[in-house]
Amino acid sequence: MTSDASRIAELADAGVRMIERLRRKAFLPDTRKGLDVRYGIAEAATLLGCSTNRIRMAEEDGRLPQPPATDSGRRAGYTIEELLHMRDVLGASPARAPLDQPPIIAVQNFKGGVGKSTVTTHLAHYLAVQGYRVLVVDCDSQATTTTLFGLNPHFNVTREETLYPYLSIDPTQADLLYAVKKTPWPNVDLIPSNLELFDVEYEMAAAGADGGSILATRFRKLKAGLMDLARSYDVVLLDPPPALGTISLAVMQAANALIVPLAATTPDFCSTVQFLSMMEQVIGQLGQAGIDVDYSFVRLICSKFNGNDPAHAMVQQIMEQTFGPALLPVPILESAEISHAAMRMMTVYELDKPIGTARTHKRCRSNLDEALGQVEQLVRRGWGRVSPVSEEALVNEAA
Repeated sequence: MTSDASRIAELADAGVRMIERLRRKAFLPDTRKGLDVRYGIAEAATLLGCSTNRIRMAEEDGRLPQPPATDSGRRAGYTIEELLHMRDVLGASPARAPLDQPPIIAVQNFKGGVGKSTVTTHLAHYLAVQGYRVLVVDCDSQATTTTLFGLNPHFNVTREETLYPYLSIDPTQADLLYAVKKTPWPNVDLIPSNLELFDVEYEMAAAGADGGSILATRFRKLKAGLMDLARSYDVVLLDPPPALGTISLAVMQAANALIVPLAATTPDFCSTVQFLSMMEQVIGQLGQAGIDVDYSFVRLICSKFNGNDPAHAMVQQIMEQTFGPALLPVPILESAEISHAAMRMMTVYELDKPIGTARTHKRCRSNLDEALGQVEQLVRRGWGRVSPVSEEALVNEAA
């Protein structure tokens, strides 16, 4: 008789093969994820905080290359890489100053299903569109973030390419540079994950009497490694496991800021309250062990909000009354466009055209820009700055 373990293994194998089929179907012809999104001159001007005339003048005087034209003679639009070059030429880069501390933001909630990895990946791509250099670190052995970046964690990622060689009891790597992978985004890098990263949890549990000291060492080591890498980026985003384990604790200690996503349901609200209570206890225990936790900001964001659902509106009011200004005022709306993009192992920012209706896509993208822009403002406030004022705003103010 086939054992239960064998049946589960068969189900897992079938699932792995299906993931690979979906990935190949999404990224044909070469099965590698690309980035085909382009921005028109009006949208580029908005992103750069300047006028379209300024872009055209820079193209006419040779500071910027002329954009390629389509067969119909229209502008083809600008790629992300071209936008980054435009930012450098026009002095519109939002990059932090050398003395600014790069935020290392953990996107964490111990309850699954709150959109933790979706928020992490969309936030990374939002910041990339705005011109920031971003490092995403997938610390979750379920590797959802790795999958959203177009990698199959079973076929495309080995244990040696994850955090494991660095955090293992018998480490083979002295820093984290070995694990950094390029992504289709020129200003976003990724440290991927796969199921074998969970071996770190087993090793810590088997550490015996010396487990406490080993754990403290691993906490400090992860923080040191991330801080070393962060020098090359403007923002570092961490996606920890949705559970209280050794990796989650190490990530929470390594971070210097915290975003807590939660859905607008009573179970999610109750679970998040428990998460915050648990975090208070954990931080206190870490402090007693001489391991400091210091966050520049802690904010909650409603990650799946349906404005047409009275129950969601009621729970949102409860969250506002409970958490006050710690709850970001603009929630991420529940949208079919996000779900459809995820089916293609993408974010909304990677779509070169709407999957649903143009109206749905525009509404979703506008909401994401506004909701995730709240996090950008927290980052810039930590540097003592706010977002640059556009030329149009300056003209209107002068008038």
